[in-house]
Amino acid sequence: MEPIVLIPGLLCTETLYAPQIVALADRPVLVADHRRHDSIAAIAADILAVAPERFALAGLSMGGYIALEILRAAPERVSRLALLDTSPKPDAPEQGERRRVLIELAETGKFGKVPHLLYPGLVDASRVDDETLKATVVEMAQETGAEAFVRQQRAIMGRIDSRPSLAAIAVPTLVLVGDGDTLTPPQVAREMHAAISGSRLAVIPGCGHLSTLEAPGAVTAELQAWAKA
Repeated sequence: MEPIVLIPGLLCTETLYAPQIVALADRPVLVADHRRHDSIAAIAADILAVAPERFALAGLSMGGYIALEILRAAPERVSRLALLDTSPKPDAPEQGERRRVLIELAETGKFGKVPHLLYPGLVDASRVDDETLKATVVEMAQETGAEAFVRQQRAIMGRIDSRPSLAAIAVPTLVLVGDGDTLTPPQVAREMHAAISGSRLAVIPGCGHLSTLEAPGAVTAELQAWAKA
């Protein structure tokens, strides 16, 4: 079976894909490490150095930014693409400013506050008081750590505009988004879907940005169908 490379989002670990890893266990699955570098290009090169020769590629949020860079760098190695709750656009000025505030917290010994500040924006409004899900998000952040978080934020802030390269994507592509995602909203997913010829759009009801954890059954079903397309 075709190997799959999964790239987590900002402050996320393999736990982000735990339900999907179990469901896709009939094939080799690699969860990429995106914590060592402060540029998207360097992270992509790192992943390509350890990835199988040819593979299916899925990324959520920051993972999607990296996936698009991998596809630009080595299109011949990617057999299919899944872009989950992500955006091809560069940061708007207000997004960059918010990242700088969070970096300052991390660099001044207040990293413990960061996942709690981020959590409400990461999930559907109906999950804001879900303490189990929040504990998972906090645990992933703690495992990532402050230094890696700063590197990830700097990489995200420096990413290029991927919109011009979307039309060149020629592999089977799934564009998936939670209908309650406020960080990379459904309209952004629709724009990506329109720009990528032959892509499939899936809007998952009742979940926000962390769709793989919020609606694991629906997202896993979409990924299983995508992997066999």
